[in-house]
Amino acid sequence: MKGVVIMAPLAVLLGAAPALAQAGAPAAPPPRTAPAQAAPAPAAFPAGARIAFVNLQAIAQLSAEGKAASAQVNALVQKKQSEGAEKAKALAANQQKLETGGAVMTEQARADLTREIDRQQREGERFNQDAQAEITDLQQRLQDDFQRKLFPLLEQMAREKGLYALISQQDAGVIWFDPGIDLTADAVRLLDAATAKPKQ
Repeated sequence: MKGVVIMAPLAVLLGAAPALAQAGAPAAPPPRTAPAQAAPAPAAFPAGARIAFVNLQAIAQLSAEGKAASAQVNALVQKKQSEGAEKAKALAANQQKLETGGAVMTEQARADLTREIDRQQREGERFNQDAQAEITDLQQRLQDDFQRKLFPLLEQMAREKGLYALISQQDAGVIWFDPGIDLTADAVRLLDAATAKPKQ
């Protein structure tokens, strides 16, 4: 079974920080909410079925464990974006200072400011690379931890149902299936039960 992706790919947008620092981020429109609908009852597992599948991405998105991992990554992304925006703001201020006051500065002051701008640009590039590497590393560690918890539970579920095979829906390219062989919701319940924190 291929690796599960805990969260959808995250565009870090750290490279966009200078533009955000200068222009300010536009306000996002309020999200539209659809009328609440009751979830359809899961289809019964067909008697005698020997093959089933799960949607690993849905398990990651719906389970408490997957949501917690996603929140960790999002928190790190926001932290790095905020730090990157601060660096970009300082760089933009120096660039503006050079542009507007460079003509009246002494040659030494102009050279010092130019060197400082070059240093800030290099530091900003390194910061973006390091931030992306840190986010990727966190995603990989969380994904590995998620798989260590989930895969034994999937194997246990498959054995209990007497399956010959449990397939990853994304990897198998399923064209048609009886809804009863989709064990994704069962897997989410199993994972949530196995990873639930005891109440204090």
